[in-house]
Amino acid sequence: MLRINKITSASPVDFAAEELKKYLRMMMPECGDIRIAYDPSATDGFRLGLMSDFGLDTSDAEDAELDDILYIDCDTEGGIIAGSNPRSVLLSVYEYLRQNGCRWLFPGVDGELIPMQDIVPVKYRFKPSCRYRGQCNEGAEFQQCMLDVIDFTPKVGMNAFMIEFIIPRRYYDFYYLHDENPTRAPETISDKQILQWKRQCETEIAKRGLQLHDIGHGFTVDAFGIDSNLKNQDDSIIPPENLQYMAMKGGKRGLRHRRPICTNFCMSNPKAREIVADYVADYSEKHSNSEFLHVWLADSENAHCECDQCRKMRPTDWYMLLLNEIDEKLTKKNLDTKIVFIVYIDSTWAPLYERLKNEKRFAILFAPITRSYLTTLPESGVTSKTKPFAEVDGKLPFPDSLEEYLAYFKEWRQIYKGGAFAYEYHFWIHQCADLGGITLSERISEDIKAYEDNRLNGVIEDGSQRSFFPTGLAFYTYARTLFDTSLSFEEIAEDYLSASFGEDWRLFYDYLKKMGDLFDFKYLEGAFATSNKNFNYAVPENIEKLRQVEAHANVGRALVASHFNYDERARTASVRLLLHHADLCEGLAKMLIKKGEGDEEGAIEAYKKLILKLGAKESEVEGRFDHWIYFNRIGRCLASAPKITVDANLQ
Repeated sequence: MLRINKITSASPVDFAAEELKKYLRMMMPECGDIRIAYDPSATDGFRLGLMSDFGLDTSDAEDAELDDILYIDCDTEGGIIAGSNPRSVLLSVYEYLRQNGCRWLFPGVDGELIPMQDIVPVKYRFKPSCRYRGQCNEGAEFQQCMLDVIDFTPKVGMNAFMIEFIIPRRYYDFYYLHDENPTRAPETISDKQILQWKRQCETEIAKRGLQLHDIGHGFTVDAFGIDSNLKNQDDSIIPPENLQYMAMKGGKRGLRHRRPICTNFCMSNPKAREIVADYVADYSEKHSNSEFLHVWLADSENAHCECDQCRKMRPTDWYMLLLNEIDEKLTKKNLDTKIVFIVYIDSTWAPLYERLKNEKRFAILFAPITRSYLTTLPESGVTSKTKPFAEVDGKLPFPDSLEEYLAYFKEWRQIYKGGAFAYEYHFWIHQCADLGGITLSERISEDIKAYEDNRLNGVIEDGSQRSFFPTGLAFYTYARTLFDTSLSFEEIAEDYLSASFGEDWRLFYDYLKKMGDLFDFKYLEGAFATSNKNFNYAVPENIEKLRQVEAHANVGRALVASHFNYDERARTASVRLLLHHADLCEGLAKMLIKKGEGDEEGAIEAYKKLILKLGAKESEVEGRFDHWIYFNRIGRCLASAPKITVDANLQ
């Protein structure tokens, strides 16, 4: 009978023991019960604990709490499964199971591919390539999806999860209000409920020992009594006594774009900085579980204050002053919270004068939101020059390539030497432009390696928690490449797709690759990123390729029909999802053809049919396909979004 002995007492180790027991019993259904005990003196069975418990060297970890080292030395009766910290023990358990053939293809029980076989010996020691490996909530989220994704995170080797905003209402509203699905009635979710759900998520994150990254945008207004979740508001929502602290734009203080989240405060005002610093310090004290507290500026370009005093320095100089004042308050409270500051739109340009006084408190987050996803960093490396911090027609000249962004980041690294990682957007709107899922997967592999070469120690993705469409290859590539940057995309693709589709995986790869080529990633990037005013839909070459989509979708349907049922549920679910994908591709192609031909009414009718057809089936695939984020983008191709009511004749 197998036994699991916990050498260390810690919540992630407790959970790791339960997970090991569960999956071993699934692999070997007749192996009998597996006893779990806390026994620091155990010398047999599986022994789970810290590497230090076993006298194992961890000197290659710069910070044993942040840097994961996985250690496995097991035979068929058990052995040592250890890590440099409690989280790493759990990661080692999943790696042990992975090397015994287990795969987690997408979140939820349907994504588990667990072989039935006897365990084999594993000897393994590895320090993952990147320190920060995680994602941040975005898109349309529902609570079971969030719980499933948190559970999935360490199973694919990731170690961090971020929850944006004090109350992440906007992302829950995207799902529960069903704005992009006229077949489902809206559901109003209260702030009280969302706050409870956030705490539930935090508890699940803590149980696994994952790094919790918290908040991001919002501090610039929440500190002044303004709800950062509101939109389409006028200045009357600002408490009268706090109007003086709002950023000045066009000679007037108030909200930017009628949205608090887009609004900065007057950072040259010492009292305003004190209010924000006190608010951040108070939040940190009350939420000590938030290991990394992200303190970002407004979520809008050109949002910096234009008052005479603020104009004396760059926004980032004032930003550094604020961060130093936050550090002083945290130090007085004896708090060790890490503060993450962001290189994002207005803060792309490094400060000229101010510097952080206590770099150990901070980490820098590089967020190249305006970059192109059509290319990665060229082999020649960073040769671009930065542009001056100077507005042209009231706007700053933001970079449009990863190479140019990294040129700005090099200037940051000259004045800040502390921890650094990237914040990326592959799984935001850009995944919608790759209908095959292959092109973006390759780009992710390239980007992560480029970041590592430029001293960025990992990535957190700002993207939908339901980014497993038409497969989970892109997300799996993301997780595995962060874990081990020596892996090639080809290795990862074969690993994932063979697990998803079996020995005929290459047929599915070829089908998806051609579908992506027919739509053309570059074409859809342009179509989905604009409101169609300046985009040329009438490219003859693209229209001709789009005319081939219907026939190719039928090739996919035939491929699904010939592989409709597997013994393994994960493979059956993977194959059948491609029927939903074929419907999307076929309907989208028809809409874009009409658009390219100048038939706006025909495009609108095609859009209506597509959104109703897929909307009626959303609940069947919603754990993997973010209906809201796709149709939010598809609808932008139309001159105006149509008001759709359910009409049986259109379904």
